[in-house]
Amino acid sequence: MLSTLLLVLSLVTAPARAATPGDVVSARPTTVYLLPGKLLEVPVNAWHVLYHSTSATGSPNTVSGTLLVPKSRYPLGTRPIVGYAVGTHGLGDQCAPSVSMAQGREAELALVSLLLLKGFAVAITDYEGLGTPGPHTYMAGISQGRAVLDSVRAATRVPGAGLSGRAPVAVMGYSQGGASAGWAAQLQPAYAPELRLRAVAAGGVPADLHAVAAHLDGGDDFGLAAAAGVGLDAAYPELELDADLNDRGRALLADAADACVGDLDKLAGLRFSDLSPVDLLGQPKWRARLAENRLGSVAPEVPVFLYHATGDQIIPLSVGSALRSEYCRAGVNVRWAGLPAPDHVTGAVEGGPLAIGWLALRLYGLPASGNC
Repeated sequence: MLSTLLLVLSLVTAPARAATPGDVVSARPTTVYLLPGKLLEVPVNAWHVLYHSTSATGSPNTVSGTLLVPKSRYPLGTRPIVGYAVGTHGLGDQCAPSVSMAQGREAELALVSLLLLKGFAVAITDYEGLGTPGPHTYMAGISQGRAVLDSVRAATRVPGAGLSGRAPVAVMGYSQGGASAGWAAQLQPAYAPELRLRAVAAGGVPADLHAVAAHLDGGDDFGLAAAAGVGLDAAYPELELDADLNDRGRALLADAADACVGDLDKLAGLRFSDLSPVDLLGQPKWRARLAENRLGSVAPEVPVFLYHATGDQIIPLSVGSALRSEYCRAGVNVRWAGLPAPDHVTGAVEGGPLAIGWLALRLYGLPASGNC
């Protein structure tokens, strides 16, 4: 009797295990559609997942996402998992990919479907603050890379999904997703060493945020640069962006903080100097955080497929090719594809199937050959 009482007391008083990155908070079945009006249901098992991750500054957070698993048995052994990082959706929760997939308005499902047809499970993060309380830390690459890696960890822990922690893993993304994929590649050895990462494909990568912001300043796509300012300010409180804005800047960026990507067009043609009396990009606090979020300083340990549209009007080709050069100098097994696409979006359309074919070969266990 005494021993039983002591056992009960030990169970009651034992401290709860602290949550670790990738732990699942909740996973509820959901349905995803290819077309609005809930038309063309994607025939997969799907879950809306809340999981633990880590912010850019190292604090624990909770991120949402969607896990898609084909219903058919995978014929080649352990089913691979692809962490799919979406491109820019916006800053408001209504823009989250988990929301757009459930409503049948997620354009990137066309590419995701190619992965599903190969029998791969796909984990799609919403990123920090997009679909969960708090602001979206848009373009804070370290946070985004961790969210991608933890979405894969979480996928292996969703009850009923049938996925193994020993599954071969790949990561893919374009634009914002390309940066997220690049950061996942760089962070994985130290942050998620247990994941059996085989390869990463990253397209249209905004590897150098300072260079991209300078390029967008005053152009048609300035709204993306402004949104990145809002996102980085959310990730790094010491930036205190609001204090450095004029009244016009505060009003415009407050509006952008809840906007989807299509609504950022209203900022077209503006410059940072229209929003602030100070040189924002020249401030030491901004230069430090932009440098911290610059890809290329750490060499990924897996093969990387980089692709970029030669006519990219948003992310200059020079930014993508500079990342290629840095990885090549560091000894990374890089496959580079300069695409004839005339603009940024077309680069995703042309490069996506190439990236998926290349990733599939790595997941099947075939070696990669670079072209540095």
